[in-house]
Amino acid sequence: MAERDPRPSQTKTSTRPRAPKPAEAARHACEQLASLIVHEPEGVSGVARHEDGWLVSVDVLEVARIPDTTSLLATYEVRIDERGELQEYRRVRRYRRGAADDC
Repeated sequence: MAERDPRPSQTKTSTRPRAPKPAEAARHACEQLASLIVHEPEGVSGVARHEDGWLVSVDVLEVARIPDTTSLLATYEVRIDERGELQEYRRVRRYRRGAADDC
């Protein structure tokens, strides 16, 4: 008698890509923004679910200065779709490192 293959049978999977989770959306936004601008992202200050994807706020060091507290940073809003592809970006704020937000 022939032995049965212990591997489970493969089932059809959906061809629709899985939507990225918040951390993946942030990573995709940082990587794609860095490929378009000459500055490297420093971090993410916000991730929000958008109607057809994610809206990610990415902080970028634009002008390094000494002392570091006088360096200029910017916040970019990056919109990515359900596949993690960049749809648009724009700079929404430019500020000195260490400057407090207006309350």
